[in-house]
Amino acid sequence: MTMTTINQQSYQAQLDEKVERLTSLLSPFNAPTLSVFPSAPIHYRMRAEFRVWHEGDDLYHIMFNQETKEKYRVDEFLPACENINRAMALLMELIKPNEVLRKKLFQVDYLSALSGELVISLLYHRQLDGEWEAQARALKVQLCAHFPKVNIIGRARKQKVIIDHDYVIERLPVKDKTFIFKHVENSFTQPNAKVNCAMIEWTLECVKPLSGDLLELYCGAGNFSLPLAMHFDHVVGTEIAKPSVQAAQYNIAQNHLENVKIVRLAAEEFTQAMKGERTFSRLEGLTLSDYDFTTVLVDPPRAGLDPESLRMIQEYDNILYISCNPETLAQNLQCLSETHVIASAALFDQFPFTHHIEAGVLLSRKQK
Repeated sequence: MTMTTINQQSYQAQLDEKVERLTSLLSPFNAPTLSVFPSAPIHYRMRAEFRVWHEGDDLYHIMFNQETKEKYRVDEFLPACENINRAMALLMELIKPNEVLRKKLFQVDYLSALSGELVISLLYHRQLDGEWEAQARALKVQLCAHFPKVNIIGRARKQKVIIDHDYVIERLPVKDKTFIFKHVENSFTQPNAKVNCAMIEWTLECVKPLSGDLLELYCGAGNFSLPLAMHFDHVVGTEIAKPSVQAAQYNIAQNHLENVKIVRLAAEEFTQAMKGERTFSRLEGLTLSDYDFTTVLVDPPRAGLDPESLRMIQEYDNILYISCNPETLAQNLQCLSETHVIASAALFDQFPFTHHIEAGVLLSRKQK
């Protein structure tokens, strides 16, 4: 995507199409008018991945045309944040003359943050040795002269070499507070940081009239759990990915929260625990019956929620559903609308100029 392309293509037109599409999907459930949260049309992504092309002495990033599968050179990538764009150009210039760092390098992944920190992952078709590590440390020193904080990761088959950390520390401004989050390389994080802040603020508006305790399924590293802990008495989050759970524990401590618990369980397992069908050692010290769960928040993968989890969340008065796939959201709403009505709905344009839509709905139990 070039600046010329963006100038020719109306951002508002593509956003209007998404609003129309999501409105149509939610219309069978009598959803209210969407709240719409736009993105900056450029420099919004905190993550980017590129293949690397070797051409004589030259070295550069490439991507592939999804339709033709042909490669094309990428010297700048406007969807990526300015930090990543600056790093792209500098990194290639530093690696080009370095035979140790460029040998069999085939991919570079970037992870950045609003804080300005960077993690750059270099992927190789060879095993990495002490000489590579020494050169990578020298590369880090050179990069740190231009960025607040940079860490390097080398990856090869069954090998991961970390110089010196594999994460960035993000600082998200949400309303009048800044939240600290550890974002670990190769783990899920919301790619559009500013729209993510809007998502969090929308959930905080949704829960203003609510009380009691919050249960969150698929909580990740606590992206929603931690800010929402300001409102609820207690928050219990579940997440299956071990790195995300570890990051969540760090985030709880850094944000000085004492009313949040994160447990490493799949949504399906937690459903079984809530029903008393199974016991899990990972729930030791956590008595679920002690909580007054009035609200549940789910942020499932693209496949949506499984039937058992759907039935389980219907038992709660309030359901906050964050969706990265409005089609499966609509499918799940066929079940949830038996017991709940949509009180609020939103569209978050996390991925401008793509087909993807991020959506949110607040469901309230039907009055008898």
